[in-house]
Amino acid sequence: MTSCPDVAASARWPDVPACYDWLSLDRRGTWRLRGEAVEHAGLAGFLNANYGCDESGNWLVRNGPQRVYVSLDYTPWVLRLHPDGSLTTHAGTEVAAVAAACLDEEGSVVLDTDLGAGLLDDRDLAAFLAECRLADGRVADDEALLAVMTGGSGEGGQVTCQVRCQVRWRNLPLQAVERAAVPARFGFRARPAP
Repeated sequence: MTSCPDVAASARWPDVPACYDWLSLDRRGTWRLRGEAVEHAGLAGFLNANYGCDESGNWLVRNGPQRVYVSLDYTPWVLRLHPDGSLTTHAGTEVAAVAAACLDEEGSVVLDTDLGAGLLDDRDLAAFLAECRLADGRVADDEALLAVMTGGSGEGGQVTCQVRCQVRWRNLPLQAVERAAVPARFGFRARPAP
């Protein structure tokens, strides 16, 4: 779901209050109700099927006419990188395209996908980093990745020329991003409020 909640249901029940600070999505794509992990497959499936955003960049689950706003530990989507190279969201939706790959100061990977911003599950970080290359085709080493994390793009921990030394993932330049700037950069609200 990428559109607004059901307008017809809202018209039938206009006074149903929205819910805040009740539902969250953690960094590994686990739904949490008041801090407790949702373990019931049916409930998790319902949450996944009714998850989307509103016109203000708030992410929510539609429960009939009620809007249950989601507090995000990082991004609206948590992504899994599969051995065949495909990416899926925590909700099981396949990612069709990636427009940008970013690395924050903590070493977390954020991908700008056709579905919106997604944090790569940390369990898939090693596979992602194995695909990162320098301009000469070598696997990007720790020093090059650290340079990106600190705002550079080159080898040896130095900010150097963009074309010759840039770290790339699947032909996309690996960009630095500050974690605090991620919501504004990708157009979502991590903590919806009334």
